[in-house]
Order: sequence, then structure tokens, then C-alpha cells
Amino acid sequence: MLFNSYIFIFIFLPIALIGWYGFNRYGRYKLASLFLAGMSLWFYGYFNVSYLAIILCSIGMNYALSYLLTKIPADRPKREETLTDKGTHLAPLNRLGLISGIILNLGILFYFKYYDFFIENINLAFHTDFNLKHILLPLGISFFTFQQLSFIIDRALGRCEHYSFLNYLTFVTFFPQLIAGPIVLYKEMIPQFEDRSKRSFDASFFARGIYLFVLGLAKKVLLADTFGLMANYGFAQTFSLDSVSTIFVILAYSFELYFDFSGYSDMAIGLGRMFHIELPVNFNSPYRSCSIKEFWQRWHITLSRFFVTYVYIPLGGSRKGKVRMLINTFIIFLLSGLWHGAAWTYVAWGAMQGILVVWDNLGIIGIQGREEKRPSRFHIPPWLGWIFTFALFNLSLFFFRSESMLGALQLFKNLFSGSYTGKIYEVAAQLDISEIYIVKQALDIAAPGIVNYIYLVLMFVLFALAFFLIFRRNAYDRATNNELTSAKCWGICILFTWCVISLSQVSTFLYFNF
Repeated sequence: MLFNSYIFIFIFLPIALIGWYGFNRYGRYKLASLFLAGMSLWFYGYFNVSYLAIILCSIGMNYALSYLLTKIPADRPKREETLTDKGTHLAPLNRLGLISGIILNLGILFYFKYYDFFIENINLAFHTDFNLKHILLPLGISFFTFQQLSFIIDRALGRCEHYSFLNYLTFVTFFPQLIAGPIVLYKEMIPQFEDRSKRSFDASFFARGIYLFVLGLAKKVLLADTFGLMANYGFAQTFSLDSVSTIFVILAYSFELYFDFSGYSDMAIGLGRMFHIELPVNFNSPYRSCSIKEFWQRWHITLSRFFVTYVYIPLGGSRKGKVRMLINTFIIFLLSGLWHGAAWTYVAWGAMQGILVVWDNLGIIGIQGREEKRPSRFHIPPWLGWIFTFALFNLSLFFFRSESMLGALQLFKNLFSGSYTGKIYEVAAQLDISEIYIVKQALDIAAPGIVNYIYLVLMFVLFALAFFLIFRRNAYDRATNNELTSAKCWGICILFTWCVISLSQVSTFLYFNF
């Protein structure tokens, strides 16, 4: 089920809200949690009923492992079960639980997401002929697997307690964050579900949730999907693009990805607030960044947090010297690329991000006016840092979006060829959207020769709007800190109506593929 669909907005969400607050209103707290978990499983199973078996098996096995960890003798020194600066010192049974949890979760993820990729490369490298399974990737598996993996690791390290199955089920399946994040931690969610003050309806919290949800819906439906028309066409024409059209195609995809993920993040937090639950911020205006390092402190924040906490620090972090720190940094970005998809294009994208962050960590070039732990040799103004950061991230998207390494390299070739064939008009013509239908029909009759120029103007206006919006105060800050005036409420109503009208062409969120 999609957030941007009629069934979700007009059927699922009202039923979920009424049931949640209704049961809580009469003190049926466990029943309310069970109802919310059941609705979340309906939300997940709506895509494919067979997915329910996968997520329920994953939840059951992880919860069973957490329960077994409670059977470890309680008289063992707590100091053995903590992560220290000297490394991980665990009692044997804790270590067994840790290894089992890692193998269990990564094994499930490997089978469904990476098995065919692994076999393809084995066949290519050793000229074998092992059969591929063509396994259908379950939606959100990367997200709910990492979420449970963090829980099991912390259980084995003695950082958290064992919770009731109902609380654990609700923690994993809570539908606003189930499919595309944020990757939440048990300490962020379970205490909220256990807090009975969170079970009561809060009008202000609810209103701000609606406000944030609608802003996110508008980003997805009105902006991301519109940019997607140009991006999808352009990447389908990779080998016929000229230099100019390549620039606009990659910009179109860049803004599609930005507003798609930003919109989902806003909608997830907004939905959480409707249920009086606060989800962590996962997206904080990354296109304002003046360095790649800053960019990754703003984009997919909870994924970066996971890799830092459970990969970077255990590898030694920055405790074992600068060279080791740079290697560890590169490793987590390589893994981040592979997390996004089972293809060498994602690995190349992750490697490029890792190299750029390593370059930032070397401290050769700094940004004027920014406090830095390590003084840089040279400083550049923030606007120049922004240009470099934005341009380099967009170049990396050649790998991220392409179906193959050959396609990605062709885009680089197109970009630096300096060619112009007028392909840009075909790219712009993809903006044949319903909002300009009447204008287009009139022009087709009165002045058909200028229709293509109108599309070109519309494309430039759309890009100008995108650049304007990325530098504005983000939706989360506006929803959290601004007063909801009557004018804003009317504006949200109009925006919501516009979005609902545009839902006839429903599209999935890009991060559903990861």
C-alpha cells in the first residue's frame, strides 16, 4: 500500500486512527497495540501476501533469539557485555548470540537481495553455470532487517532489555517507517509505545502531523513524479543523449530522488505524529551542503547512524590512527552502496561517495566560516563548496540510476562530448502533464509551432522552483516551530486537493527498491 494512494488516504488511515485512539480511549492498551500491529501487517501485505510470511518469520526468529539471551546467567559481570574503547569484550554466550543474530539477519538479507548477484558473478568469474533463483525482493527488507539487527546487537552487548512480543512486533511493523525508513532504534520507539500519555489524542500534534504529511505528499506527487517523467525518458535514451540533454536528465533524476525521499520522510514523520509518535528526522535539506561529508550528515541520517554505530566504531573508528579511520570510512560507504542495491553500479556509487568523504577528512580544503576539528590548508567560500558538492553528487548519480556500468560510462561520455542534437526538446516534451492540458490543446490549434518551446519554458520554471525550494526552510522545521495560521491551513487544504486530483497516476517511492 502506498501513502500516495486513495485506499491509504481514505480507507486505511482513517480506520487505523479510529481504532488506535478508540481502543486507547477505553484503556484497552494491549488491544490498541495489537490492532496497530495488525493494520501495519495489512499495510505491508497489501503489496504481496507472501511478504507477510517473510517479515513474520524474521520477527519471530529475532524475538526468539532475544528471549534466549535472557537465559544467560544474570551474575555475569556487566562489564563483559559492553563495547569499550579497547574493543568488544563479551561473555561466550553473549558472543554466540551476537554472531547468531548477525548471521540470521544478514543471511535473510543476502538470500533475498544478493543471492542472484553473487551467483551471477561466480558464473562470470569461474565460467560456471549455476542457476539463478530470480527471487522477488520483499519490500522494505533492507530497512526492517537493519532495524532488527541493531536490536539484536544491542541485546547481545547488554545495552537493552527484552521486551514483550507485542511491543517488539509494534516496534518493527509500525507502518509509517516500515517500507522506507527511517531505520529506528528500540530506544526511540518502544518507550513511546509503553508511555500511556502517548495514547491520548493531542490536537496540536495531530494537526502538525497532517501539515507535514500533506507537504510530503505534495513533494512526491507534484514534484518528484513530474521530474520522474523526464528522468525515466532520459535514462531510457542513454545512448542517444547529447551533452546538454544529459545535464538536464541527471538534474531531473537528482530532483526526483530528492523530493521523493524528502517527501516520504516528511510523510512518515507526519503519520507518526498523527498517532502521537515521534519518528527521528531522516532528511535535513542535504542539497544545501557545502561538502560531501556534510551532505551525508543530512541525507538518510538514520542509515548513516547505523553504519557508524554498528560498523565504523567496531572497526576501530578513529581510535587507531588517521589511515585506519580513512579506510573505515571508505568501507562503510562501500557497504552503503551495496545496501542500496545488488549491482556493481551501486558499488561504484558507494565507492565514489567514500572517496569524496575521505578527501574531505584529509582536511586539505575547508569551507570559510565553518568550525573544523582539523584546520585545513586552503579555504574556499561556502558557495563554491556548494557547487562542488552538488555537481559531484549529481555525477555519482550516473552510477546510481543506470542499469549497467556500460550505461553509466556512456552518460559520462555524453556529458563531456560537448555535443548538441536538440534532444533537450524531447526531454522537455515529457512534461505533458494534466495541469497544462487546456493550454496545450489551445496551442495545438492556434500555434502548434511553439508547443515545444512551451515545454522547454515549463522545464526551466520547474528547475527554478526546485532550486528555490531546496534552499527554503525545510518542512519539518516549519511544521514543528511555526504557528499553524488559518492561511496555512487553507493552503494545506488546497495543496491536498491538488494532490488527490493528481493521484490518478500513482507511482511507488524510489527507496522502495532498496
